[in-house]
Amino acid sequence: MTKEPFDNPGGADVAGRARRPVRPRHAASILVWRDGQDGPELLMGRRNKALRFMPDVMVFPGGRVDPGDARAAATAELRPEVLAALSRVGTARLARACAMAAARELQEETGLCLGEPPDLSVLDYLCRAVTPTSRPMRFNARFLIAPADAVRGNIISSGELEELGFYSAAAARAAKMASITEVIMEEFLAWHAMPPAQRAGRRLVRILGLNARMAEREPAA
Repeated sequence: MTKEPFDNPGGADVAGRARRPVRPRHAASILVWRDGQDGPELLMGRRNKALRFMPDVMVFPGGRVDPGDARAAATAELRPEVLAALSRVGTARLARACAMAAARELQEETGLCLGEPPDLSVLDYLCRAVTPTSRPMRFNARFLIAPADAVRGNIISSGELEELGFYSAAAARAAKMASITEVIMEEFLAWHAMPPAQRAGRRLVRILGLNARMAEREPAA
């Protein structure tokens, strides 16, 4: 499927303001992490300078949800608590499609994969972010987490993401990120610092507008 050159939900947008409200597209990104000498390291890449959307900034692999993502096969499904977190907004079917989109984009953009077919059970949920209403292109992006030891393959640049590799927080900050990407990184660092037993019960958040951090919607009774 041919992609538009601006499908990554990292936060920056095409120049200009929307003339009328734009409905955000569903999207997903994945934060693949490993422990390094200076703390956790995250898989990131720099957007090609020639791209119209988010050129020359560091991002996490990701993109918009495709219709086929809901039907794609998996070797194992999302864990119940992750499915519940992803389903706070939308249906369980959409939640699974977002997870599959994150896995698919990881493979397409970096050459790495969560298995063939993907193993969705290794994923954790981090948060979501919605592009400001004034932007002419908007995304309702879910951010998922996977440990590097659950990922297979070798890093291969797709041409869309360059300088692919694992970056410490300090290295990522020095490499020029969009502000929302740094916000998401800080959410991950807070998650990583929690004892594993506390992560599933933490308060979920969404990032709205100009990086406003808000409590996520409560599940329906």
